[in-house]
Amino acid sequence: MEKIKGFEISAHEKSKRIINIQIENEILEKLIFPFNKFNITALEYKPFTRFTLAKSLDDLTFSKLGKLMNSIIRDRATGCFIIGPKNISSKIDDDFLVKLSTSIAYLIGNPNHDSMAGKYYARFFVKHEDKSDSYLRKAYTNMDLHTDGTYVNEVTDWLLMTKIKEHNVEGGETAMLHLDDWEHCEELFKDPVGRQDFIWGSPKSKNIAYKITHPIFLEDQNKRPQISYIDQFPEPKNMEQGLFLQKLSDSLEESKNKVITKLPVSSLIVANNHFWLHGRRPFKENKKLIRELLRIRGTFFIKN
Repeated sequence: MEKIKGFEISAHEKSKRIINIQIENEILEKLIFPFNKFNITALEYKPFTRFTLAKSLDDLTFSKLGKLMNSIIRDRATGCFIIGPKNISSKIDDDFLVKLSTSIAYLIGNPNHDSMAGKYYARFFVKHEDKSDSYLRKAYTNMDLHTDGTYVNEVTDWLLMTKIKEHNVEGGETAMLHLDDWEHCEELFKDPVGRQDFIWGSPKSKNIAYKITHPIFLEDQNKRPQISYIDQFPEPKNMEQGLFLQKLSDSLEESKNKVITKLPVSSLIVANNHFWLHGRRPFKENKKLIRELLRIRGTFFIKN
């Protein structure tokens, strides 16, 4: 793998499919000035400023970082990387992490509009008490393996999640599973029920008024399996679909090849949404528990 000055690049200790990219202090220091050029409001209201921010990060590596991230995220053999500061400092605050997340996202593609937040990204908390209508904020419930964008019209090629902060946290590890490592992939991929159209809806908090239909399994251009699935949102039309979903859910959660890892604070995980599933382990109960996350998801840039 090509070396980039100012970055430490290695395979993740739990999976060679996941690449670790640690940003050295010298790069972080050089980002402070271009990042300060735009406030968060400017980024939210003027999309072109996000490209400028991304270019300022890529320029520090002579365009090597953007090429590396795209090569990882598009490659079926990998498709996932974790990137973040090697050392945490007081200069890496919430705004800095929003800008870093934005710059990384815009080196990969165009983010979709996140209807839950009403902007190109969403920030949300996981806390001890919760009254939401989805598993996203349920601290003490396992968030089963899934992909994003199952209930929207937009294509969702990739997903970026940033851990902005957390306090009094035990548990809540990230769970990941690559389709090619899943023991039951071939069996369920070949099942005709998985190619049927399923109805997909969403709870009120998602702010999506419509429902869509699509199959769970698709093929890429090389006839390899792709998946679009989340356990909470399909609306099975009959017994056949309901039992298929149960079998799918059970076999995913029982997989012995899940990668369980703890994402460091201030780090981002970016994954190809077509062949990586992700989830979260339950937290240990604590009334002072708090975790703040940022999410961006979108499409790849079309190569000219």
